[in-house]
Amino acid sequence: MKGLRVAASGALLIVAACAGLPPKPQPVQLTSEAPLSELDHGGGSWPAKDWWTRYQDPTLDQLITAALAGSPTLATAHARFDSARESVRLAGAETGAQVGLQGDAERQRLSDNGLVSAFPPSLLPFHWYDTYDLGLQARYTFDWWGKQRAIVEAAMDQAHAAQAERSAAANALVSAVADTYFGWQADQSRLAVLRERRETVAREGRIAAERVQAQLEPADSLQRAALALATVDQDIAALTGSAKLRVVALAALVGRAPDGLPALAPKPLPAVPVALPDDVKLDLIARRGDIVASRWRVEAATRNRESVRAEFYPDISINALVNLDSLNASKLLEYGSRAPEAGVALHLPIFDSGRLKSQYRGAQAAIDAAVSAYDETLVDAARDVATQAATRERIAAERAQRVRQLAAALQLRDSAAARVREGVADVRIALGATDAWIQQRDELIKLDAAALSADINLQRALGGGYEPPAQLAKSDSTTHQQ
Repeated sequence: MKGLRVAASGALLIVAACAGLPPKPQPVQLTSEAPLSELDHGGGSWPAKDWWTRYQDPTLDQLITAALAGSPTLATAHARFDSARESVRLAGAETGAQVGLQGDAERQRLSDNGLVSAFPPSLLPFHWYDTYDLGLQARYTFDWWGKQRAIVEAAMDQAHAAQAERSAAANALVSAVADTYFGWQADQSRLAVLRERRETVAREGRIAAERVQAQLEPADSLQRAALALATVDQDIAALTGSAKLRVVALAALVGRAPDGLPALAPKPLPAVPVALPDDVKLDLIARRGDIVASRWRVEAATRNRESVRAEFYPDISINALVNLDSLNASKLLEYGSRAPEAGVALHLPIFDSGRLKSQYRGAQAAIDAAVSAYDETLVDAARDVATQAATRERIAAERAQRVRQLAAALQLRDSAAARVREGVADVRIALGATDAWIQQRDELIKLDAAALSADINLQRALGGGYEPPAQLAKSDSTTHQQ
């Protein structure tokens, strides 16, 4: 009967302790479709892992390889992942059995005025004594409620998030290198065209000077010619400075000094396709590292809430100590020096001034924040994709019109040159037509550079070839809504 009363009392204590247990929460609902609409899906493919190689530029390949190997930004992302991975190991080390060896040797003097001094001196004929202890302690905590398991899973989710963030950082770095490199190439192409235009404008200026000297035109013609030449020289200086700044930016991205970069040589800008993947609306979530990282953050917060909820249940642990205790070091290892201990520990939260409930509300707030961050990341990603896709479409439409203008300018130049050769037109008409044709070429190069930049940013917006190492499967804690 006494045993029954003890068991009944324990059961009542457990029931009383669990009375404040929060109800089992509903699974977190995450949107599984990117908010994209009205995009021209034309049978395109997702970026490959090394998507930049499709531009077929060995110099760009060298720059990106160097950047991925030595960028400080990417090194920081690697450090975050390594820290998260060690957190998983630390959380795992807290589970299961714990075994430790401890030893102790002490020498102590008995006080003349202490409690022991009240006994006759014959009983304790010494003041100094030694003690020696050697013990092997083992402890095991039963994870009946899944608290430790949830802690380990939360740490693993954080490590997955850090890994995805590392991939997102690499994607951003690669796209920045490609965009800066082709920006330098565009500057070089435009410089070549502007230097050609300068020769045309300078020739117009020389003709104007001869006509003014012959008193065939007023002196204002010289000023107009000088202004036109100064404008072209200003554009050349601006592009020259821009090219130098891009080299400095490339060096910073790669993590080297400017003179440590591969030799840069002017090349024509590559053409780019304009088609988007057909399944961009559904698959974007799994293709972008930042979105995947946000999903892992939600999962980690959910696991953390599970571990906090398990705090409301009692913890039971078993402790055992194989101990040797002796006043004489030579007898420490004898059988008679054994002093084993064993016990069962029960931790039962009954009254904690609302600490557990406050922790649970904090864990729920962390989930809400993680879900909000996920939604924001998803919306930003969709806007990024839509912006780059729309930019490419706009540039493609403008380029088609610019090509027509360039063709018309070329015909005007050829026609004017023919009339000059026949002696029925002033050479300045041919020079003006040539100048207009050169300007159309410059505008076309700017459009090609903008299209290439939009394509690079679209590859980044589509995830840059990211493939998660482990898919985030549906679980009891996280589901997805359409």
